[in-house]
Amino acid sequence: MKTFLRATLFVGIVFTGMELFAADWPQYRGPAHDGSTPEKISTRWPAAGPEQLWKIETPAGFSSFSVSDRKAFTQVARNIEGVPREVCIAVDAKTGKELWAYPVGFVKYGHDGGNAGSSDNKGGDGPRSTPTVDGDRVYVMSSDLTLFCLNVADGKKIWSRDLMKEHAGRNISWKNAASPLLDGDLIFVAGGGEGEALLGIRTKDGSVAWKGEDDMMTHATPVAATILEQRQIIFFTQAGLVSVMPESGKVLWRYKFPFRTSTAASPVVCGDIVFCSAGYGVGAGAVKINKSGSTFSATELWRKQNQLINHWSTPVHKDGYLYGMFSFKQYDRGPLKCIEVATGKEMWEQPGFGPGNVVLVDGNILALGDRGQLVLTEGTPEKYNELARAKVVEGKCWSTPVVSGGRAYVRSTTEGVCLDVSVKLAE
Repeated sequence: MKTFLRATLFVGIVFTGMELFAADWPQYRGPAHDGSTPEKISTRWPAAGPEQLWKIETPAGFSSFSVSDRKAFTQVARNIEGVPREVCIAVDAKTGKELWAYPVGFVKYGHDGGNAGSSDNKGGDGPRSTPTVDGDRVYVMSSDLTLFCLNVADGKKIWSRDLMKEHAGRNISWKNAASPLLDGDLIFVAGGGEGEALLGIRTKDGSVAWKGEDDMMTHATPVAATILEQRQIIFFTQAGLVSVMPESGKVLWRYKFPFRTSTAASPVVCGDIVFCSAGYGVGAGAVKINKSGSTFSATELWRKQNQLINHWSTPVHKDGYLYGMFSFKQYDRGPLKCIEVATGKEMWEQPGFGPGNVVLVDGNILALGDRGQLVLTEGTPEKYNELARAKVVEGKCWSTPVVSGGRAYVRSTTEGVCLDVSVKLAE
């Protein structure tokens, strides 16, 4: 009896610990703003792939999932009273049951994104921005540059701010795809007019904490990072990289970088090095951030024109190396690569992924190919070492997989699934 009680207590502690250390994935680039989570997941999947816990319809668009406090959020396209709308939905993270839905915009992008290069053409012209969750609130950015703050419990609007009307907004081709960035008590967005192109907005009531600069926006989501002991928000605009102080919007440093047609991948911070990449013949580059007294500067380390293009596939960083999909319009076949961030040297590549996305999970790379193949590979510059692979969804996948509580949340332009990737006791 005592042995049974001790065993029961041990198992309870183990599973309680798993719950305690299960990290939420509350926004586009994850809990640390860098596409990573310290969670452990299984590296040995069944032959048929991880167990599917639930599946829902996620029509159109490339919005990813955010997961927080047992709820998952994404944006989809739906007809409401005969009108195509962008809709933020909340579902129970364990069952997939829809909890609420709130329309935030209209489905009108100026061209048929569903026909962009892929051979399956299963939709795509829908919302691309990923919701951001903080406690009892969720923040959603529409393609028409309206920022909504909704109640997590029931989806009711708390406040909204229309950048087009209130800040002389300047939208772009195919409209907004960037996600609202949360850091501290502020939400950071781009898209305003001259003198108010970049904005820090208070989460409490939607009021403006600061506004400034003249930069034209891109499709890239900004990132938050601490570089040389200074917290900063880095926007990737049509002028290049611009880093600002979170509390005031004061510019810390800039890096001029070309723009053509669309810039969509977020910058990646690697210690005191920042990497960026854009498509349409632009290529990639990296800068080293320096500090003299209170003055920051950015020195270019390398620049490769029309090479190492991520398009919209933001890579992740580990120990001086980048891992991600580096290709341009190589649908279904573009490679996953490992790149030395200080030099731009290619360490290895593995074809067959296309413009999907990756996250860093306990030091390994979880990659979602554009045809719905979920692949786990070792995060090492030595060679490509695949650990597990499964076809998990149908449709086009230009979204990002996320991991929370031992589950992987994956969506395409047709369906979203929740998979059990938890570490079993036998492992």
